[in-house]
Amino acid sequence: MTAPEIIACPECDLLQLGAAVTPGSSLRCHRCHAVLRRGRSNGPENALAFAIASAVLLVISNVFPIVGLSVNGNLIQTTLAGSVRVLYVNGTWPLAVLVGITTILMPVLQTVAMLWLLLPLQLGRVPWQAPAAFRLFQLARPWGMTEVLILGLLVALVKLAHIATVVPGTALWSFIVLMLLLAAASASFDPREMWARIVAGENAGRAWRLPPIKVRRAAVTASGYGLVLCHECGLLMRPPAQAGVCICARCGSRAHMRKPASLSRTWAYLVAAMVLYVPANVLPVMDTSSLFGAQKDTIMSGVVYLWVSGSWLLAVLVFVASIVVPMLKILGLVYLTVSTQLHSRWLPEQRTWIYRIVELVGRWSMLDIYVITMLVALVQFQALATIKAGPASIAFGAVVVLTLLAAMSFDPRLIWDEAERDHVRGK
Repeated sequence: MTAPEIIACPECDLLQLGAAVTPGSSLRCHRCHAVLRRGRSNGPENALAFAIASAVLLVISNVFPIVGLSVNGNLIQTTLAGSVRVLYVNGTWPLAVLVGITTILMPVLQTVAMLWLLLPLQLGRVPWQAPAAFRLFQLARPWGMTEVLILGLLVALVKLAHIATVVPGTALWSFIVLMLLLAAASASFDPREMWARIVAGENAGRAWRLPPIKVRRAAVTASGYGLVLCHECGLLMRPPAQAGVCICARCGSRAHMRKPASLSRTWAYLVAAMVLYVPANVLPVMDTSSLFGAQKDTIMSGVVYLWVSGSWLLAVLVFVASIVVPMLKILGLVYLTVSTQLHSRWLPEQRTWIYRIVELVGRWSMLDIYVITMLVALVQFQALATIKAGPASIAFGAVVVLTLLAAMSFDPRLIWDEAERDHVRGK
C-alpha cells in the first residue's frame, strides 16, 4: 500500500497529507487556503499543443508589423523589435532593454523551455538537461508580460487615433491570440505530472522520495521537522547534514527553509522604489515636438488627456495601473515587512492575501511603459511631429521592476512563523 504524499504549503509551510484531485478541482492549504495542486486532464499534452501554436505565433508576432500610422498617404509601420530599436537609438536604452526582455525574450524562453521539456516526453524520451530547462521556464514565466502589452497597445491606439489613421498590423492580431495561448499553456503545464513522467522514464524516483518522518507534537510545519521545500519544483526534502547550500535533488535549484535575508532585501528594493516613485510621477514621461511647439507630458497629464478626449474607461485603467497600483504595492509590502519584523500575530491569513494580491497586480504597472514604446516608435514624422521617451519613463520602469523584485524577495512563510512558535510553546 502506497503511503499518502506529504505536502508542504509554499506560503505558510504547513505540512499536510495530499489527496487525489479530479480535473477542474483544486487542493488548498488547510491553514492559509493557498492552492497546492490543480486537477488537470491531459495537462502535458494540452500544454504541448498550446506551446507549439505559441511558437508559430511568436514568429509571426515578431516578424510582421504590429501597427501602422497613415498620414497624408505616408504609412509608418513598426514591429515590436523595431519599437525597441527606436527606444535604444533615442538614448533610452534602459527602457529598450526592459521592453525587449519582457515582451520578446521571456515569452520566447518560456515557450522554448516548454517545448524542450514536453516534446521528448510525448515521444517517450527523457528531456536532455531537464532540470536546467525547467529552471529556465520558472525564471521566464513571471517576466513575460504579453497580456499587459496587448492592453498597452489598446491605449496607444486610442491616443494615435487622434493624430492620424491607425492601421492595425498582422502582428497585432497574432499577439492577441498569442496572449491567450501562452496563458493556456502555462495553466496546463503541470510540473508534478512532468516530473512523474521523467521518473518513470529514467527510474530515478528513489533519489527524490522523502524519507519517513517521525511525528513531533510540537511541530506542524516543514521547517519544524527540519525539511526544506523547493519553491521551483515543489520537492520536499531533508537538507544536508553538514551546513552548506541545499540543492534540490530533482531540478537543481537552491532551496532554503526561508529565503535568505528576505526582509532586508525586500526593504532595499522598497526604499529604492519609493525614491524613484517621485520623479516617475513628477518628471515628463514623454516629450512631444511638433510644428505647434514642444510639450512635456507626465503620467497624470496622459490620464487627463484620455479623460478629456472621451476615453473614460481607458483613463481610469491607466490611472489605476500607473499611479494607484505602484503606490498600493509599495504600501502593501511596507505593511507586510513591518508587521513581520515586529513578529505580529495579527490576521496572518489576511496578510497572506495581501501578499497574493501584490504579486498578482505587480506586472500591470508596465502598461504605461508599453504605451510610451508604441507612441515613440510610430510618431516619428521628422519636422511635423516626433515623440521621445522622457526621463520619468526610465524611473517608472525601475519602480515597476523594483516592486516586482521586492515581492519576489518577501517570504510569506515568515508571516506564519509566530504561529509555529506559539504551537511549540503550547499556546
